[in-house]
Formats: sequence, structure tokens, C-alpha cells
Amino acid sequence: MSEQQQQETAAHVRKTRVGVVTSNKMSKTLVVEHVARVPHPKFNKIVKRSKKYYVHDEKGEAQIGDKVRIVETRPLSKLKRWALEKVLSH
Repeated sequence: MSEQQQQETAAHVRKTRVGVVTSNKMSKTLVVEHVARVPHPKFNKIVKRSKKYYVHDEKGEAQIGDKVRIVETRPLSKLKRWALEKVLSH
């Protein structure tokens, strides 16, 4: 595989996250909290960092408390840049 082909395939890889649905009160939108375990920059102790993502859910299949996989997408609204890929567990 040439260097140019590798760059093209790497450019189209979308980020994915796994998180828990914290809200589904909006139509076609979820709020998903993703918790990342990262080392502290100075002390190297593992700490939890959480972030909320607004996620597009076209079919309304996810419920509060579900573990879901989300994927990066084009901007769908002011805050939504992620879409629901799969509900992993209820």
C-alpha cells in the first residue's frame, strides 16, 4: 500500500466513544456521558475524566441508562456532532 493510500484511509476513520445515556428528553437527541480513564499529567495516577456528548438518535431506540456506542459525524446542529451507532446493553 502506498503512502498516499494510507493517508486517505486514515483521514476517513471516524472517532467512536462508548458511554451511558443520561437523557433522552429531546426528540431524536440523546445526552451521552463518556468517562475516560487517563493518567494525570504530573502525578501519573489514573483519574476519571467525563464529557457529555449530544448524540443524534433518529429512531429513538436508546433509553436512559443504556450503554451505547457513538460515532463522529458532520455537524447536525449547534451542539450535535455525534450519531448513535449501536445500543450495547440495556
